[in-house]
Amino acid sequence: MKIAVNGIPESPKEINFSERMDELNRIFGEGKARDFRFPPSLDGSFVCYRSGKDIFFQGSFEGMVEGNCSRCLKSYSFSIAKNFDFVLTHEPLPAKSKGLNLEDMGLSFYSGEEINLSPLIQEQVLLALPTRPLCDERCLGICGGCGANLSSETCLCDSSPGDSRMAFFRNLRLDR
Repeated sequence: MKIAVNGIPESPKEINFSERMDELNRIFGEGKARDFRFPPSLDGSFVCYRSGKDIFFQGSFEGMVEGNCSRCLKSYSFSIAKNFDFVLTHEPLPAKSKGLNLEDMGLSFYSGEEINLSPLIQEQVLLALPTRPLCDERCLGICGGCGANLSSETCLCDSSPGDSRMAFFRNLRLDR
């Protein structure tokens, strides 16, 4: 989604958007761990306005995402919703000897007559994702021995006697 810098007024202006998720699906589809699959597009809205050369965005989005449980590997759908705020500052002329100073560390910059909001919205989508996707908080995961889903099946493994080096401690009796 691109927006013209000249089209951003000083008074708040509301814009509805539908952001395509092709790039995120491509990124998550390439790796071995395909934790998330996104819908074709994500709907949301934001309010934007400017103050001098600074441009302010406040908005939200919501949608359904398909994830793989990090415990049992089962595919499930869940909703994401996020409010976001960010400020873009006009990029100053680059000084060759000057690096980033402490004041610039939390800023995002724009340059030119048009701002591409797609990377910023995709970043907000990634921030809304769970760090460990779970199909259910009570999910027991899979057995490391037989691979059974412990939430829905009975484990087929024999109960292991444990580490034989610790057998002495299992039979130890402490009398007081």
